[in-house]
Amino acid sequence: MSFTSLGLSDFLLRTLEEQGYKRPTPIQQQAIPLVLEGRDLLAAAQTGSGKTAAFSLPILQKLNEQPIAGYRAVRALILVPTRELAAQVATAVQTYARHLPLSLKITAVYGGVKINPQMMALRGGSDIVIATPGRLLDLLDQNAVKLSSVETLVLDEADRMLDLGFADELNGVLRRLPKKRQNLLFSATFPDEVKALTKQLLDNPGQIAVESEYKVADRVQQRAIEVDRHNRTALLSDLVKQQGWQRVLVFVASKRGANNVAMKLAKRGINAQALHGDMNQSARNRALADFKAKKVQVLVVTDLIARGIDIAQLPCVVNYDLPRSPADYVHRIGRTARAGEQGQALSFIGHEDDNHFKLIEKRTEQEIAREQIPGFERSETPPAELDAPKGPVKGKRKSKKDKAREAAAKQQQLEANQQIWKKTQP
Repeated sequence: MSFTSLGLSDFLLRTLEEQGYKRPTPIQQQAIPLVLEGRDLLAAAQTGSGKTAAFSLPILQKLNEQPIAGYRAVRALILVPTRELAAQVATAVQTYARHLPLSLKITAVYGGVKINPQMMALRGGSDIVIATPGRLLDLLDQNAVKLSSVETLVLDEADRMLDLGFADELNGVLRRLPKKRQNLLFSATFPDEVKALTKQLLDNPGQIAVESEYKVADRVQQRAIEVDRHNRTALLSDLVKQQGWQRVLVFVASKRGANNVAMKLAKRGINAQALHGDMNQSARNRALADFKAKKVQVLVVTDLIARGIDIAQLPCVVNYDLPRSPADYVHRIGRTARAGEQGQALSFIGHEDDNHFKLIEKRTEQEIAREQIPGFERSETPPAELDAPKGPVKGKRKSKKDKAREAAAKQQQLEANQQIWKKTQP
């Protein structure tokens, strides 16, 4: 199937050809015609599947074909969970719109930076707004933007948005939207909160399920390297130098860990930079831009950019710490081997990681051969603390009553969210 067969205009096809797009991905094949028809859409897609183009191309075509004279009312609203994804989606949409006869104004707004420049950018309106929910509410409260003319709402990475605690902000945005609109919801996973949102938000949606949330791209070469925890930094440094990787994305479990690993690599003569949520937005933008421009060799990150961020020609991803879930594992290693390229994904496995990595293998339906690197072999016996009795520790394990209270509170919050979402619908 070609992009031409999807009903896209010559103006968009010209841009796609310039960008080197050869043929549509499965989600683009299925989503673009449905969005052009005006249908609501529920899409489950693996990271790197091309969903940004899947929703932005038909939105651009519809806006171009139905221009509105005068004030630029917001006609398309794209909500995303992170600042980095907002900036990336805005760049992609601006690129796709390059050759349209109608000049469209596309604005990205997100927290972590001063609000006044964004208020200035919204003066005179905007055709498309890409936003994080919290900052959009701030702008709405200051009357810097109006949503009464929104024709299409996109929720990108809906599960991640709710996981980051944006439920209340999302509800606040939904209440400001017109009742009649097209809704497009994209999510890699579907926990109860997303299912509830789906039922209340979507009207007879077209449904797309491209691949399992645990499906790993075929072009990723996965390696599981057994190593003691105290040797991980030395091993990482040795691999970077021996393999000659120009860029490596290293995932760690915490913000503090990101800073420590980056500092230790720098002491070993490797140009490394940390990137995490405690950094201000300008520092985060600079770190990511320098990494993309190959000014930084190793970027040490938390799961802040495990999803959504596109880094072209990234040869290697390293799980310095294993992710919390198999789905996060898939999203992390999905940063490499994108757009038809090859890539490697390395996971460091200490004795304490064995069982968790087996769970990842089970959920992703694969078995990855363990290996050891000469000079960094893992000790034959696990640390003594791993063999210690695992009896209850006061203050560490939750009682049955605590668990019951948490479950009841979660259910109560879920029901409250359902009621709020219900009120936002016709």
